Amino acid sequence: MKTPPKKASKTKAKLSRVSADPQSADHVALVEGVPGRRAKDDVAGLGEFETQARADLRLPADAHVIGEPVTVTALRDPGLPHVGLLASCQRGENTYEVGLADVTFAFGSPAAQLVSRYRAWLGLPAASAQVATAPRPHKVASEDIVVGKSVELIVLACKSNAIRCRLLGTAREVTLRTAVRDEVPGSIITVTPTKEWTHARHPYISGSISSTRCDALALGLTPLALHQQGDWDPNDEYWGEEGEPIEDWAKPIIARGKRPMFELEQVIPSADPEDFDSDPILEAAELRSAGDERGAYDLLMNLLAKDLRCLDAHAHLGNIEFERNPKQALRHYEMGTTIGGVSLGKDFDGVLAWGLIDNRPFLRCLHGVGLCAWRLGDLRVAKAVFTKMLWLNPSDNQGARFNLAAVEAGKTWEEMEGEDP
Repeated sequence: MKTPPKKASKTKAKLSRVSADPQSADHVALVEGVPGRRAKDDVAGLGEFETQARADLRLPADAHVIGEPVTVTALRDPGLPHVGLLASCQRGENTYEVGLADVTFAFGSPAAQLVSRYRAWLGLPAASAQVATAPRPHKVASEDIVVGKSVELIVLACKSNAIRCRLLGTAREVTLRTAVRDEVPGSIITVTPTKEWTHARHPYISGSISSTRCDALALGLTPLALHQQGDWDPNDEYWGEEGEPIEDWAKPIIARGKRPMFELEQVIPSADPEDFDSDPILEAAELRSAGDERGAYDLLMNLLAKDLRCLDAHAHLGNIEFERNPKQALRHYEMGTTIGGVSLGKDFDGVLAWGLIDNRPFLRCLHGVGLCAWRLGDLRVAKAVFTKMLWLNPSDNQGARFNLAAVEAGKTWEEMEGEDP
């Protein structure tokens, strides 16, 4: 009985599809021509991309090819008509050469922007349209972490005895085995590893956390997009019945006049844009309502492990903690507002209307910060937050004006319990 021939792994087969092997059908197809490639000035244009690529790509660099993690080690122009730039991609002990257009770098990075321009020049669709599933994460290598030497890690998700992390400044992940205290996704922790090991091909370390900090800019996240939606005009708003006095909080907002209105990009990892019933945030809320708080917590953590810019996940984690641990809830809410705030900048003077639904996750996080500050006795911060909410969303769908009035009157959270703040 013959033994069937051993099949090549799917990963290797996928990576080999765009091989530069002159005997491969794909290579022949590339040499014969790339659809949409401009006929004139190819050499000059390609030379410009090669020069820019060498400036933007700091090699070796972590990247993905058809969703598989690779390390790009070199870039070259083979000098063949219509082939374009080739990238040497290392995965494990193997090295493959693929077209630069098929390499995906961290979203929003200079390398990703370069590849996007390069694909457009080739006449190819945007790379995001080619990715059907989330890419597999990179993992730290043995040389990335040294036992006994402190290292900074970005918290991606927390469990009771472990934290999923990413090495600061890289796309490489590792799991830290430690007792979880008050760390939240998005925080940066300093750890001195005491042990390093691998289980089921995933890297682990153990050690204690010596410090924690919040620095949204250091996370290296692509800012959420701000889409302008015309102007907000106070003359179009309802400020009460005719003859009624205008409330004090509204007077400076009305006097300021027209302001640009925006909708902040909303990120929900794993959501299927083709399926309206696919909403992980709603699923988490339903789990919590059904009494499965642990299931809701884990689902929200998994969303943030995929993308820390999922502001609604930060907001709902804060909601879970609000009643029993307002200090921990505040950390979740603050992380959401901090990450979202990177897109707004310090001098943002526009309107984020509640009616534009993608603004709601950020406004929920901000509302949570105000409520936690009030509950914890910091009336100064609570007043500032509720005032900011009214400037961002003057129609005040969240009732910030009532909270502001109570805080300005000096009422504590305890005094307002049982009432509708």
